[in-house]
Amino acid sequence: MSAARKRVAVVGVGTMGSQAAWRLAARGAEVVAYDRFAPGHDRSAAGGETRIFRSAHFEDSRYVPLLKHADILWEQLQQETGRELRRLTGCLLMGPTEHQQMATVVESIAEHGLDHEVLDAETLAKRFPQYRLEDGDVAVLDRRAGFIRPELTVQTAARRAEQLGARIHRYTPVREIVPVANGVEIRTDAGSEHFDTVVVTVGPWVNDLLPDLPWDVEIRRLISAWYVPTTDAWFGEERPAFIRTAPTHCYGLPSPDGVSVKLGLSRTLHKPVGDPNALDRTVQPEELDIFTEQIRRHLPDLHPDPTRLAVYMEGYTESSRPLIGPLPGADDVVLLAGFSGHGFKLSPAFGDIAADLALDGTSSQPIDFVSTIGRTTA
Repeated sequence: MSAARKRVAVVGVGTMGSQAAWRLAARGAEVVAYDRFAPGHDRSAAGGETRIFRSAHFEDSRYVPLLKHADILWEQLQQETGRELRRLTGCLLMGPTEHQQMATVVESIAEHGLDHEVLDAETLAKRFPQYRLEDGDVAVLDRRAGFIRPELTVQTAARRAEQLGARIHRYTPVREIVPVANGVEIRTDAGSEHFDTVVVTVGPWVNDLLPDLPWDVEIRRLISAWYVPTTDAWFGEERPAFIRTAPTHCYGLPSPDGVSVKLGLSRTLHKPVGDPNALDRTVQPEELDIFTEQIRRHLPDLHPDPTRLAVYMEGYTESSRPLIGPLPGADDVVLLAGFSGHGFKLSPAFGDIAADLALDGTSSQPIDFVSTIGRTTA
């Protein structure tokens, strides 16, 4: 960072904003953050008790260096705060051998030398009898993987930022961000304040706050459902998370308390959200049919009736690649949006990158493929 101490606003103290506030405060910036609720709330994507961390990547092997950077920062945040935010239990990646996402996983493992194990059907049945493979499927165990505690992580990162000098305005919606001479102006119901730079990390409220955003970010409503196993297989010595690519993309995590298994689905199976302030949090019985089919087909020892349901929101871009970087014509406004369901595991890295961009205008991390600079589509 340059010698002059920059004054930086962070708008939205959730998954990305809490990490950005921590990284900015750690580097000596004067940080003032705003949230319409409070860090750790359950109205956005940072909910559901657990999220998956993994080293291998289905979507694009270019994420792997960023995952390695996030891995280091996860350890650092835990050491600084003394809280267990992440536990490495492994993650099983399963699907048809010829499926493009499985091919990308194998490519990312080979390219980056990731710690893994390929399991045939016989080995999987012995070690992990709770899963059922189909003919032509392959299973890859990503060893540098496990689960993250999202609500605890957001609160912990925000608290660490405050310990380092950041100020957080809770229950303070930002109404407008206005580029002005020598910086930006943040306007709330309490008035306006001037900053050198602003980092915008408002999740599903991005279209409300930035209605003229030149890229589409579609907000979707996702369901998490918890099921009780009928055997002890899910909570044996090994208890990895899992992701299945096809025929229906789904994922699951054994709960930390050893009672249930959380299941979730992919983007195309989530309903669009018109107004993020009027999220329908009631799950209709027919919305559970696809979960029931997944259990019948691939997870036969889960009881088919859920014990808990929860609804959240996430923002998706057309390419499923996030938008990271300055707004066109407003270099002092740094945007982080559209993480398309796979941002939480990368959040410390993206928070660090946000700090780079806010303080120095550039980052040494390999973000060309997700950068807003020169980008014409989402």
